This record gives sequence, C-alpha cells and structure tokens, in this order.
Amino acid sequence: MNIKLSGHHVEITPAIRDYVQAKLGRVANHFDHVIDISAILSVEKLKQKVEATVHLPGRDFFAECSDANMYAAIDNLADKLDRQIMKHKEKTIERRLDGEGLKAQAAE
Repeated sequence: MNIKLSGHHVEITPAIRDYVQAKLGRVANHFDHVIDISAILSVEKLKQKVEATVHLPGRDFFAECSDANMYAAIDNLADKLDRQIMKHKEKTIERRLDGEGLKAQAAE
C-alpha cells in the first residue's frame, strides 16, 4: 500500500508523515486490497485541513476534515475513512452470502 502525502502551505515533517502513515495504515487492516492512499494537508489561516482519497479495486473513497489542530484533523479523517471502508466491506460480505450477511454469521 502506497501513501502519497502532499502539503499546501505546510511542510510535511517526518513526525506528521509517520503519524499519517500510522493512522491511515488502519485502513489496510480492515481491507486487504487497498491500492493506494493520496492525502493532502493544507493550512488556511487558523484552519488545518486534511483530505484523502483511498483507491480500492472498483471503488474510490474520499473524506476531508478540518480542525484547529492538524493531528486532530488527521484522527477525524482516519475515523471517517475507517467507517466508510467498514461499511463497504459489510456490504460486499452481505452480497457474497446472498443477503444473509453478518447476521447469519453472528447467529451461528
């Protein structure tokens, strides 16, 4: 999995790079077929903004978050992408099991 980081009006320090890779690496734990992740970090006056696109086979996911703190924005972004990926994964499992999905697995 490749993580491509770019910064607009902000320098990407090694600490921020490691933090983003650790947080967005959680996405790969939930879904094995992640092709790559593109993240853009930007600063606009007092607002720190992070946006990311996750490329999966046949589907792309996009999320953006802004906060006064860059690290908080990265945390929120990782949570949003995590929820989107988990929802997509649950839908594909349900389709594969003919509509029974996780409910049938939980009943067993």
